[in-house]
Amino acid sequence: MAIRNIREDGDDVLRKVCKPVTKMTERLSQLIDDMFDTMYEANGVGLAAPQVGVLRRIVVIDVMDDNPLVLVNPEIVEQDGEQIGPEGCLSLPGLQGDVARPEHVICKALDRDMNEITVEGEGLLARAICHELDHLDGILYKDLAIDGLYKVEPINPDEMEEYEEDEEDEE
Repeated sequence: MAIRNIREDGDDVLRKVCKPVTKMTERLSQLIDDMFDTMYEANGVGLAAPQVGVLRRIVVIDVMDDNPLVLVNPEIVEQDGEQIGPEGCLSLPGLQGDVARPEHVICKALDRDMNEITVEGEGLLARAICHELDHLDGILYKDLAIDGLYKVEPINPDEMEEYEEDEEDEE
């Protein structure tokens, strides 16, 4: 397994439409493993293949619910409700923007063994599915941001415990 370089805004590959996967190869299976490693290393909750320079319709998602997802050739077949909230992206480090997304989605895809699956998501999972599927069509969340982007300071992992204690004190 390997950590791959994450392509950043301005790289042409992020604006291209990805090709469907017709069969799972050892190379694509390795790509999926590398995508998870890369996503976890960067503290992300989702990563699409074009973000690591591969124009295939593959995304990985883990919204920290012990249910990591591999979605091959995914498509949203149903959506409803609305949520508006901040989004960030590993390809646009240090930035966020408020984006309107469906509150609930149903996504059909193939898993890494090329079996058909249906994933239903609400809240953060619905947001992550929509965000990552947009990458497969060359769309970045900044294209959808309601009032543009704003800078955010990353939380230093060493300071996370102090940050959590401050939140507890406020309650």
